[in-house]
Amino acid sequence: MPIILDPEQLKTTDVICELRLPVLDLFARRARRLRQLAVGHSMRSYLEFAAALADAQQQQLDQLRALPIPDQNVLERCREHAMPPLAPAGWRRDPIWRTVATRLTEALDAVAPAPARAAFARLRAAEPDWMEAQADALLAEHRAMLDLACVPVIGAALQVCWTKMAAALDAAWIATPATPALCPVCGMPPVASVVGGAGDADSGLRYLHCALCGSEWHAVRAQCSQCDNDKGLVYYAVESYSHPIQAEACPECGSYLKLCRRDQEIDMEPLADDLASLALDVLMSEQKFARSGVNYWLLQSE
Repeated sequence: MPIILDPEQLKTTDVICELRLPVLDLFARRARRLRQLAVGHSMRSYLEFAAALADAQQQQLDQLRALPIPDQNVLERCREHAMPPLAPAGWRRDPIWRTVATRLTEALDAVAPAPARAAFARLRAAEPDWMEAQADALLAEHRAMLDLACVPVIGAALQVCWTKMAAALDAAWIATPATPALCPVCGMPPVASVVGGAGDADSGLRYLHCALCGSEWHAVRAQCSQCDNDKGLVYYAVESYSHPIQAEACPECGSYLKLCRRDQEIDMEPLADDLASLALDVLMSEQKFARSGVNYWLLQSE
């Protein structure tokens, strides 16, 4: 059922933190939330598998050496021109991501279903050029070129590396994004957005959560994150408006982005709750809205 947001629900704190770089236990938090969501869920097996993947990501992040980041001159130029310093198109990938991908498959072999194990075997046998081409296609959203069965692990490995780099930056080095719909750190789209819970420093504020590096940047509420339209936005939920995950739909550009309401459920985690709310995506498809959020663990063919 669609709901128009009440202006009273837009109250925020006086001090706004514009950018939150990723925390180094990001994937452990994600794994805990996935296991919490899996209990009694119709997608329990997949959510438990995703939790195992997040655990493997955390292990790889903890073990990963420090990765190169742009030097101060590059950072200053990026800030001056409001450019994301870790944009994949402008920052060469460290080939260590392929090793991370291989280690993720090894960690998951024991818990993965047969089709996933077959995809893992393809990844381990793949030539570096093929893996790099897959990474390029994933980051450019060229889905027709992707081996979709391999995408979750490729995306997970890239997330580990970009999270490592983003966490090594200083938020003061990053400019407000020229395009608010994209991450100011790496230039990639969000997976979903999150509203801070009551009593938190970010109470009532909305942040977009990057699909790649895990950074979060402030976005005005009741305004489309894609086209900045602030008129006629409608909020959908599968059961009722009190449901903690909603879809903010824009009549101007026809897109929607999920909204995780930590003011209603404090443990929400954008990627995990996105995975667990496929019924909301089905509802939005029926309403003829296109998804603007990107989740590397949910990609389908075009």
